Amino acid sequence: MVQVSSIDEVQQRLEGQDYVCDRALATVVFLALKLGRPLFLEGEAGTGKTEIAKAIAAALGRRLIRLQCYEGLDAASAVYDWNFAAQMIAIRTAEAAGGADRDALKSELFTEEYLIERPLLQAMRPQVGGAPVLLIDEIDRTDEPFEAFLLEALSDFQVTIPELGTIRAPEPPIVILTSNRTREVHDALKRRCLYHWVDYPNFERELEILHARAPEAAEALSREVVAFVQRLRTEDLFKKPGVAETIDWAKCLLALDVIDLSPEVIADTLGAILKYQDDIARLQGSEAKRLLDEAKAGLEPA
Repeated sequence: MVQVSSIDEVQQRLEGQDYVCDRALATVVFLALKLGRPLFLEGEAGTGKTEIAKAIAAALGRRLIRLQCYEGLDAASAVYDWNFAAQMIAIRTAEAAGGADRDALKSELFTEEYLIERPLLQAMRPQVGGAPVLLIDEIDRTDEPFEAFLLEALSDFQVTIPELGTIRAPEPPIVILTSNRTREVHDALKRRCLYHWVDYPNFERELEILHARAPEAAEALSREVVAFVQRLRTEDLFKKPGVAETIDWAKCLLALDVIDLSPEVIADTLGAILKYQDDIARLQGSEAKRLLDEAKAGLEPA
């Protein structure tokens, strides 16, 4: 359990790491820390789910351990492996020395010395500064068997290595799971967690985020960038730009010494905010000008 005194303190600590969040997200983070519950963050890609885990770790002075999920990830890959190369060298060394006792050699080979710790096992180990933040990123990329294993691991905060026995965390890690909702995650896993849907921020919130991450950008340019990206998200795109793309785009514009947006500038820098050719093709010609005009019109006082 992490000692945090209030929701306001959570917001202040996150803002100290340049992570701007609304009160609803700060509340669920506060409860997860206070109650020692895993936090399940779901939402579109690019809305800051991974970044909040980094910000929490930095704000609390804890180590961040990240398990990047992918299709085919299994328990062994997430927990541990054996250093087979080192084991083979030990075997050959023993044989060259005159043939060691096989049973004794076997017991020596499967010890901590030859153990390669993967993220879940690392998170169970004592850490300097307190329990680490365990980020299980994009859990929706895995399959149901791994979910079932993870459910058990998060229930008891322990893992079993047949050759060594059961290893239990002396202090449960701070667990944050993220999902881009490419598929539904099983209810049993969600029930173990506090849940929050991370949506795209509104104009004011995204502008505040941009100020924190790209403070050198002029106010007028920042407002135009946010207004255009917000307008772009209303289009029928294969992949809508996230907050990360907003920040990247602003930094690209600064590198080009852009003062204000124009259709030509947008056409030259679309690769910073759109990652699919079909989406980029949609904004060629007059389409970019139309969206820019609409975005700028929305910035004009009524």
